[in-house]
Parts: sequence; C-alpha cells; structure tokens
Amino acid sequence: MASSSNAETPDTSYVKMDKDNDATLIGKHCQLEYCNQLDFLPFFCQSCKKTFCLDHRTEDSHKCASKGAWAERRRQAQLARPSAGEGIRMRDYVSAKPCAAGDCKTTVGTSLVPGVHCSGCNRDYCLKHRLREEHDCKNKVPIGARAAQFDVSEQTRSAFARLRAWGTAKKEQASRALPKPKPTSASARLVAVNSLKKTAKGDAKLPVEKRVYLYVEAEAETTTAKNYKGEFYYSKDWVVGRVLDAAAKSLQVENVNNQSSEERDKLRVFHVEGGRVLEFSEKIGSAVVSGNTIVLLRGVGPPPDLIEL
Repeated sequence: MASSSNAETPDTSYVKMDKDNDATLIGKHCQLEYCNQLDFLPFFCQSCKKTFCLDHRTEDSHKCASKGAWAERRRQAQLARPSAGEGIRMRDYVSAKPCAAGDCKTTVGTSLVPGVHCSGCNRDYCLKHRLREEHDCKNKVPIGARAAQFDVSEQTRSAFARLRAWGTAKKEQASRALPKPKPTSASARLVAVNSLKKTAKGDAKLPVEKRVYLYVEAEAETTTAKNYKGEFYYSKDWVVGRVLDAAAKSLQVENVNNQSSEERDKLRVFHVEGGRVLEFSEKIGSAVVSGNTIVLLRGVGPPPDLIEL
C-alpha cells in the first residue's frame, strides 16, 4: 500500500513509498518495461497504480496508461467541496426585472445593474431612481402592505369574483358549443375531444392512454405571445405545478413561482368547468378530463383563501 510521508495531499502524480511505516517494504522493481530496476525507495504512480524507480516516477517518463487520472480525481474532489457562502442567499438579491420607476426602461437584477430594493414602497429600482424622492416613494402604496384602512377580505372577494365571472363566461361558451339538454350532447362532446386530439401539441413520446387533452388560456396582459390560447396535452400523472410550468412556457407567460414568495407574483391554475383553483400538488388527471379548459391567473391567492369566503 502506498502512502505519503506528508499529511497533506501531494502536488505530484507520484508519491514516495513509506519505508518507515511499512516494515515489509524492502524495495520493488520498476514496472516500466525494459527497466525492471530494483529500487529500495520506489515511487507509486497515483494514476496507473504502479511502482517505478526514481528515473521513471513521472507520468511522462513511464508513458502512463492513465495519464491525468490523478489530476482529474483531485479536481473533482476540489469541485465537490462546498464553496464559501454556499447556501446563503444575499439579502438584497433582486431577480431580473424592469426598474419600478414608470418612465425608466432599465432592467435591474443583472450583473451590470444589480438593482436597489426600497423598503418604503417594497419595489426594486435602478441606481438612478434608488432614492425615495427620485421615485416618488411617499405617494406609492407599498406592495404587500397591510394598512389599517385596507380591507383584505374585500381584496379576496374581488379576486374570487373575477374567477367566478371568468368561469361563468367559459361555461356559457361551452354550453353553446356543446348543448347539454340535447340527447346528442355526449356525442357532440366526443366529436369535440377527437377534434382537440388532432390539433393539441405535446410530447409525442407520451403514450396515448396517458394523455389528457386541454384547452389552455392565459390573461392577455400576462403574456408576450401573439396568441394567449392554445391546445395541449399532458400526462395524467403530472401534478398541476408541472402542467403550469409547461403551459406558461408554451404561452410565453412569465413564471416566477420558484423565485418569489409573494402571492401577487404567483401563477395559479383555474379549472373552468370545476370552477376552482387547483392545488399545485394534485394530479391533473384526477382534477380534469379531456376537453376541459384551464386558465393561468396571477395573484388570485391559493385555494384555501377562496374556500374561507
């Protein structure tokens, strides 16, 4: 067994075999072909795991079959070490976004423009508008504020009313397209779903029996895409959170659910036919059926808030 006489890891690919701690070591022959010299203080190559004499101890001199293996192992070990400050998030971290000043076009949160957070109005500004008097801080309502005169329940009721109005409108549209009272309603729905299957987009590798076909929409003001509607299919085993991520990407809706803890920034999935906001953790195949419509809404609050009304 080879070991180093120094307690620290050596900076060379070879180490001198420790004769003082290994009483059985009385010398070894150099394992380089055509050399075979007996060396009482042989060297151990940490790349190819063979022993060599003084003249052939380096990787180049014995044409090492595993040249660089020792250096690569050391590099990987160094990369595996936790860096200073790992896991600690800077308090003033700001994700890339436009400066909150209305007439400013600067993007903050980049390496060149880190952004300054104002604790007064709870917004992020560029260096030019960082001072309170520069962005009219005193006349702005702080984001996420809970002022005494502000009725939280009224805000929640307003969000719920918006959801209910959206759901009612979509149900009426669905009723006109697929009249329920008629005996052919089931057949008409089947025809509509079959038509949806022909146009819906998704992962072609997903087995047909695992797919759920949906109409997906987003509020027009939340997307940068020309069309805020789409027809897609997803795996029935996916949770709602994963469906949301995929739908937001397809419709080009900004999704900061993993970056912001503020509910006003979060996207939620509203099931039109069910008239409710879906939980992130529930499976989409258990909550909807093919032919249903889901809508991406921002800042409507989690489902428990709506149930409490």
